[in-house]
Amino acid sequence: MNQPGRTTLRPADPQPINRHTMDTEPETNKRKPHGRTKWLTKVIVASLFLWLAVAYLAAPWAWELYIRRHPDLDDQPRITRTSDGHPGDPLNVELIGSEAQLQQIMKAADWYSAAALGLKSDLKIAADTVLSRPDDAAPVSSLYLFGRKEDLAFEQPVGDNPRHRHHVRLWKTDEVNPEGRPKWLGSAVYDKRVGLSHTTGQITHVTAADIDAERDYLFQCLEQTGQLAEHSIEPNFHQQHDGYNGGGDPWHTDGSLYIGVIRATEP
Repeated sequence: MNQPGRTTLRPADPQPINRHTMDTEPETNKRKPHGRTKWLTKVIVASLFLWLAVAYLAAPWAWELYIRRHPDLDDQPRITRTSDGHPGDPLNVELIGSEAQLQQIMKAADWYSAAALGLKSDLKIAADTVLSRPDDAAPVSSLYLFGRKEDLAFEQPVGDNPRHRHHVRLWKTDEVNPEGRPKWLGSAVYDKRVGLSHTTGQITHVTAADIDAERDYLFQCLEQTGQLAEHSIEPNFHQQHDGYNGGGDPWHTDGSLYIGVIRATEP
C-alpha cells in the first residue's frame, strides 16, 4: 500500500543480455594484434623479395649495361673482374712453380685450399659465421682473369670466425720461366668482415683497403717455410694506385708486384 506523499519506484524490467555481443567483442579485440602481426609479416616478406630482386638481378644487370657503354673500364688487365663485369681485386703477387709445388708450399705456410662454391659450402660458411665456428676451407667468391675464374684459391683463417681471413686467388698464365716452370698471377686480399656490397647490395665479405699489407703477409708466410728460393719485386706494376673493387670497397697500393720462385724439389 502506498503511503500518502510517497512515490513508489518500480524496478526496471531486466534488459535481455546480448550474449552474442559479449562473446564477439573480446574476440574482435583479440584479432587485432594477430592482424597487425600478419600485416607486418607480409611487409617483411615483400621487402625481402624486393631486396633480392634489386641486389641479385637489377643491380648486376644495370652494372653490366654500364660496362658495355663504357668499354674503357675493361682496359685494366692488372685488375680482376667479377662475374657481372665489376672491377675486382688488383693483382699483387706472382708465384713460379708447378701446381704440386704451389700446393706444397701453401700447406707448409698453413694456408688451406678453399672449398668450391656450392649450396653445401655456402650453407656451411653461413652457419659458421653465425655460430662463430672456424672454417679452414670456407669458399671464396669467384673472380675472373683471362676470361676464367681463379684456378686455385687459398686462405688462412683468423680467430674462430670466417668473417675475417687471409686469402689469395691464383691464375695460371701461359708464361713459363727459363726452367719451363709456369707463372701464376694472384690477388692477395684480407677479408675484415661480412657486409653488404656497396654496388649491388648483395651479402659479401668486406675487404681491407691496404692490399700491400696482405701481399707482404703472404710472402712472410712463404719465406718462413724455407721453400721459397727467390723473392723479387717488380715496381710500378700498377700505374693506378687506388680504386674500388666489385663490392665497392676501397683499395690502395704502392703499385709493386711481389714475385716468388718456389724452390725446385727432386722428382
